Amino acid sequence: MLSVFSTTCVTMPERLGEMLMDIWTPFFILWIAVLPHAYMAPRNESYVLSTEVTTELNGIIDEQKVLNRSKRGWVWNQMFVLEEFSGPEPILVGRLHTDLDPGISRIKYILSGEGAGTIFVINDKTGDIHAMKRLDREEKAEYTLTAQAVDRDTNKPLEPPSEFIIKVQDINDNAPEFLNGPYHATVPEMSLVGTSVTRVTATDADDPVYGNSAKLVYSILEGQPYFSVEPHTAIIKTALSNMDREAREEYHVVIQAKDMGGHMGGLSGTTTVTVTLTDVNDNPPKFAMSQYQFVTPEDIAIGDPVGRVRANDRDIGDNAKSSFDIIDGDGREVFEVTTDPQTQEGVIRLRKPLDFESKKSYILKLEAVNTHIDPHFISGVPFKDTATVKITVEDADEPPVFSSPTYLLEVHENAAINGVIGQVTARDPDSTSSPIRFSIDRHTDLDRQFNVNADDGKITLATALDRETTMWHNITVVATETRNHSQISRVQVAIKVLDVNDNAPEFATDYEAFLCENGKPGQIIQTVSAIDKDDPRNGHFFYYSLLPDMANNPNFTIKNNADNSLSILARHNGFNRLKQEVYLLPIIISDSGNPPMSSTSTLTIRVCGCSSDGVVQSCNAEAYVLPIGLSMGALMLFLPVFGSTRVIVVLFVTLRRHKNEPLIIKDDEDVRENIIRYDDEGGGEEDTEAFDIATLQNPDGINGYLPRKDIKPDFQFMPRQGHTSTPNGVDVDEFINVRLHEADNDPTAPPYDSIQIYGYEGRGSVAGSLSSLESSTSDSDQNFDYLSDWGPRFKRLGELYSVGESDRET
Repeated sequence: MLSVFSTTCVTMPERLGEMLMDIWTPFFILWIAVLPHAYMAPRNESYVLSTEVTTELNGIIDEQKVLNRSKRGWVWNQMFVLEEFSGPEPILVGRLHTDLDPGISRIKYILSGEGAGTIFVINDKTGDIHAMKRLDREEKAEYTLTAQAVDRDTNKPLEPPSEFIIKVQDINDNAPEFLNGPYHATVPEMSLVGTSVTRVTATDADDPVYGNSAKLVYSILEGQPYFSVEPHTAIIKTALSNMDREAREEYHVVIQAKDMGGHMGGLSGTTTVTVTLTDVNDNPPKFAMSQYQFVTPEDIAIGDPVGRVRANDRDIGDNAKSSFDIIDGDGREVFEVTTDPQTQEGVIRLRKPLDFESKKSYILKLEAVNTHIDPHFISGVPFKDTATVKITVEDADEPPVFSSPTYLLEVHENAAINGVIGQVTARDPDSTSSPIRFSIDRHTDLDRQFNVNADDGKITLATALDRETTMWHNITVVATETRNHSQISRVQVAIKVLDVNDNAPEFATDYEAFLCENGKPGQIIQTVSAIDKDDPRNGHFFYYSLLPDMANNPNFTIKNNADNSLSILARHNGFNRLKQEVYLLPIIISDSGNPPMSSTSTLTIRVCGCSSDGVVQSCNAEAYVLPIGLSMGALMLFLPVFGSTRVIVVLFVTLRRHKNEPLIIKDDEDVRENIIRYDDEGGGEEDTEAFDIATLQNPDGINGYLPRKDIKPDFQFMPRQGHTSTPNGVDVDEFINVRLHEADNDPTAPPYDSIQIYGYEGRGSVAGSLSSLESSTSDSDQNFDYLSDWGPRFKRLGELYSVGESDRET
């Protein structure tokens, strides 16, 4: 079995010799010789010792007779070598030996593992292991290697390989280091002795479990007597009380860390700690001067600064901030003091206007107080200071001052021209009073409706006023010193125009009433109301009446309502639109003014065909809104109505080209064959309202007649024989009714129930009437020049028809 002999047996007695006692000498000799070789454990109950050790122990063995055992091998596992060892020759680490070695040179020792062949080299004959380089424990603390004994001739292993460790023993070769230095720390000024400042930490790369190589002790080299350091914890503390930041703010402290427990021969390292004293509020504010004097003009604006004062404070930051206040003096109501947040100065500002003529100087007593008080120092001196301020007022040339900041005047709209409507006054506030002249800023009176007297400020009316046009006028009056034209003042003058009863009432809108043919007596036809541009204080009250010559109107009567409206009622029934379709009813409207004003408005009443329940269905000149449920088929019936304007105009011109026929019936003509009924002329430009479906139905058909089918019947309708009365005795009214009845009940008459009634033409059509009935009033040639005003296309149309008319006459 392989065993080892370590060279450490030479050095170990020197380290432990002082600890041995004489009585234990034999045992320690045995321990020194054997145990340090490799911490071997017994195996096979035999020892293999080196020759030197065997010789040394022979005497002890013979005398004690305690080692009477058979030889046995040793199990070993480690060797030792000192780090940083250097010498002229490689250092012997240990020696390998095997039980199978008979003393001849047939054994060969082989070494493998970490550092084998480079750091560690073995003598294959003797088994000696040498370290070839200097070793550093901090770089690598141990090496694991494998040893084996083989036959030198055959290289066959004589026994299994054995693994062992070579440990590098530490020496004190590393000084302590402060890896986080240099340090910075703060501590409040005026701190008590022993107040902790900071803690520093040093490290030592040596073995902390072997000896004192890594045992550190701290000490302070610089920084006394202000600071101290705990030797083992490295906590830096204050060592002096009342350290004042205002006297010295920064300190440099040097801390040393020494290994070997601080004993002589140990290695050391240092670091620097910069300690800064932080500020506390331990100083009161102090005015730079005990008295201040300022001069200010009397025309300084309110809020403007008059002067600045400063209270110095040795502290910094929030501890140096102060607030200012006026605690006494005759100007406490006139001035105020605030703190400038940037400069920490007290700014004295004007609070009320100054008047040199009234008071020429003021005395103030100011106080400055720290805003942040430290309770630790509150028992000391008061943290405030006072100073006196004198403010002198200088005279200034002030502008005129009006007697009022604004003026309100009232004038009736019928006031006389050049009449005085009000007055403004102003004065020069200076001790040397200057005359004042008045004028109107014409930018505020562009229509020049008002004038002002330059000397006394009386405002007069220049043009007539109309409350209904403008109720308020706002002008600016300017006051100027005659001695110094740069001194001016302005004042706003509001002029309210009062109402007079100069407008007559009139209808609120263009009313048009509709009366059913089947209406009942006393039925309300229309309710109307009036408006008045005037604005009486007690509100409007209107009285409605008929013209004196129409007070006994046989058809209509009126009723004044309590809400200032008027109701028109029918006196009887049986109105017939064929006999008279329009009635005009003049109505007099009077107000309650003083004097009262009145006007006459005319109400147009149209007679219309209505259903049995009173719903208007058709009027000769009006179209009504279609019901919401109008079908698409009914809408399609209206498409011919809404043709382009050009088609209507062409039709209109064509009709007017025909020769006007006289309306007098000749003896040789049958009046029954020439009667044509024009229910309506069609829609105009303003005909934009929806149509009532009732306008597509014959009014008589609603009263029980069956509607005609829109298909041509197979049989021919035989009209009944008409009246045979002579032309001179024709009953036209009866004749028309008969013919209408026949036409309404004739299913074969084209276009078979497609007859459409257009009950609304629109208002204000530029085309005018398309009817040719009025053409009988003139036999002259038609003139189409008016078409030129309708645009280039109609102008060309007029030229074409004019040429055709000339050719026809020719």
